Amino acid sequence: MTKLAPLITGFLRDYMPGQRGYSPQSCETYAYCFKLLFDFAAKRLGSRPSLLAIEDLDAPMIVAFLNHIEQDRGNGAATRNVRLAAIKTFMRYVEHKVPSALEQIGRVHAIPPKRHDQKLIPYLTMEEVRAILDAPDLSLRSGVRDRAMMHLCFGAGLRVSELIGVLTENLSLRQVASVMVRGKGRKERCLPLWKDTARDVRAWLSIRGDVRVPELFVNARGEPMTRAGFEYVLDKHVDKAAETCPSLRNRSVSPHQLRHSCAVVMLQATHDIRKVALWLGHADIRTTEVYLRMDPTEKLEAVEAVVPPELRRGRFKAPDALIASLLSGLEEPTHSKRIRS
Repeated sequence: MTKLAPLITGFLRDYMPGQRGYSPQSCETYAYCFKLLFDFAAKRLGSRPSLLAIEDLDAPMIVAFLNHIEQDRGNGAATRNVRLAAIKTFMRYVEHKVPSALEQIGRVHAIPPKRHDQKLIPYLTMEEVRAILDAPDLSLRSGVRDRAMMHLCFGAGLRVSELIGVLTENLSLRQVASVMVRGKGRKERCLPLWKDTARDVRAWLSIRGDVRVPELFVNARGEPMTRAGFEYVLDKHVDKAAETCPSLRNRSVSPHQLRHSCAVVMLQATHDIRKVALWLGHADIRTTEVYLRMDPTEKLEAVEAVVPPELRRGRFKAPDALIASLLSGLEEPTHSKRIRS
């Protein structure tokens, strides 16, 4: 039996950040997945997580865990597939450490992901975005910060982690304003800013003050803005914007919806999915293709570009209503015909 604790420690502390270059946020996501798995396996085996062995994580145990997070924790199929992908990544690491477990690991790799309905991604119209960006009180320091923060998130199509990770030194506000962003996989991309976005960022920098942290956006205590902090700011201004924009009432708007909204605007402006993928920092263009399903104008242009077939037209003469009702009354029910025969 091979102890599991040293393997998972090496995977999370050395292999992922050191050899694969995963970000701390990705490592935390993986660690949470394995916490759930080890707690489930230990409870099922009547043991403790620290005493588990790699042999305990066989295919039936993994399938039982996946069913558990769906049925007991209420997670969807998409979350189930994410957990399964994390487990398979760990198993590929274990292959080189414990060759005797190759057969067991092969069965785990054979577990298929679960198919699920792919709903359209929710996004905001320009009217809704404008209402949210107009919600902050620009006479307050926090209002100027909030406007700049939300405008940059939308205008550059940033993930929350990218937004709160922007450094002041990453900004260039000269003639062509731009921001340098570090996205997933430590990949950097330079994005030009709209004039209005750059104006809001300049307004925030002029009152940001002398803070000791390099991050562009900080909270009231001068500390770097957090994910939870930005979510709170966005929720607050969405509630206020709903007073003038009825479509925002009783609606939950996540920070990622600002990114989706930017993608839709970019697609409508460029009609080029490759440019949208570069703007968003997608490594695989198939990830970006979801926005093609969201934008009806793309489908409308395809319909208008096709010449429909010319069909022969005819005239349908509707029968008199009285005659039609009499004819329908003369028809015998199918079951009576069977009985008579």
